[in-house]
Amino acid sequence: MIIPNNIQNIVILTGAGISAESGIKTFRDQNGLWENHDIMEVASLDGFKKNPNLVFDFYNARRSQLQSENVAPNEAHKALATLESKFKGTVTIITQNVDDLHERAGSHNVIHMHGELLKMHCLKSLKVYSIKGKLTQSTICSCCRQAGNLRPHIVWFGEVPYQIDKIDEVLKSCDLFISIGTSGEVYPAAAFVSEAKNHGAITIEQNITPTKQSRQFDSQLTGPSTTEVPRLVKMILNP
Repeated sequence: MIIPNNIQNIVILTGAGISAESGIKTFRDQNGLWENHDIMEVASLDGFKKNPNLVFDFYNARRSQLQSENVAPNEAHKALATLESKFKGTVTIITQNVDDLHERAGSHNVIHMHGELLKMHCLKSLKVYSIKGKLTQSTICSCCRQAGNLRPHIVWFGEVPYQIDKIDEVLKSCDLFISIGTSGEVYPAAAFVSEAKNHGAITIEQNITPTKQSRQFDSQLTGPSTTEVPRLVKMILNP
C-alpha cells in the first residue's frame, strides 16, 4: 500500500469494531435483540413514548458501563489521536459510536453522527447537556425547568443523523477516506466511501474481516484495529 505524501484532508469513519477492543458491549446479539429487548423498544421514538422507563434504564446501563474502570481507549483510538496531532493537514473523525473513547484518547475533531451517551437534550428547546449519572422522567431540565422533557442524545431509528451537512462537506473535500471497524451496510454511512471516491479520494478499509463493501475500497487492512490502525498511522505519517 502506497499513500501519497501530498494528502491534506483525511476523513475517518469509525464503527463498533474499534470500541469492541476497549470492552464496549455491542448490546445486540445474533437475534437482533438489545439486552433481550426488540431494537425498536429501546432505539425508536415510538418505543420511548410507549415505555420511557425502559429506554432510560437501557441507556443508563450503557452509560454506566462506558464510565466503568474496565473501559478505556485502546491503541487504535490513541493512534488516531496521534495522527490528528502530528499530521500537517486536517483529520476528521466521523464516528457511528456513541462513546467518548476518541475524545478520551486525545482526538478533538470528532463528529458523533449517532449522538453521545454522555449527553441529553431537551425535547422543547433541543439544547444539549452533559450527563454522567442516571437520566429519568423526574430529571429536571435546565432550560425549561420541567421534568419529563429530556431524552438521551442518541439518534434513534427513523431519525436523521446529526451534523449530516458537515459530514457531506468533509467527504467532498477529503483526499483520503478510511473506514475502521464498521460493516458499512447501514445508510447513510454505507454511502460515504462512494461519495469520497466520487470526489477523488483514496479509500482504505480496516476491519477484523472483509465486509460486503470491501471491493469498493482501494486497499484493505484485515485484522484487529489495535494492531492495524497504529500500523496504518505510521504509514501515513512516514510515507
